[in-house]
Amino acid sequence: MKKSLDESKPIFLQIKEQMEDSIINGEVNAGERVPSTNEFASYYKINPATAGKGINELVTEGILFKRRGVGMFVTENAKEILIEKRKKSFYEKYMLPLKTEARKLRIGTDELMEMVKREDDDEN
Repeated sequence: MKKSLDESKPIFLQIKEQMEDSIINGEVNAGERVPSTNEFASYYKINPATAGKGINELVTEGILFKRRGVGMFVTENAKEILIEKRKKSFYEKYMLPLKTEARKLRIGTDELMEMVKREDDDEN
């Protein structure tokens, strides 16, 4: 768990995103137990209902499931669901504006791909 939460977005979203990142990064795997809402609440000194809101969204999305009396666990296909969700978000948040701006600047697909590739070459 991150040491602290910030004011940049609602706390329940930060908890949800933190769990998503942990699953995507392989820190928490399919079938593993995740911290309970009370554990999150105690760790961050927040209301359990706030932590519960973020965790319950993950249950609704099929990322976590409840085992009565035992806790919350990661579903078998959680990582794939999250990666697909993040890819879609990436496309909408970054690629669509990029393509719109490229059209305004009359940058064709080939030139745009060269720019993307050039960036990759700079990193290697």
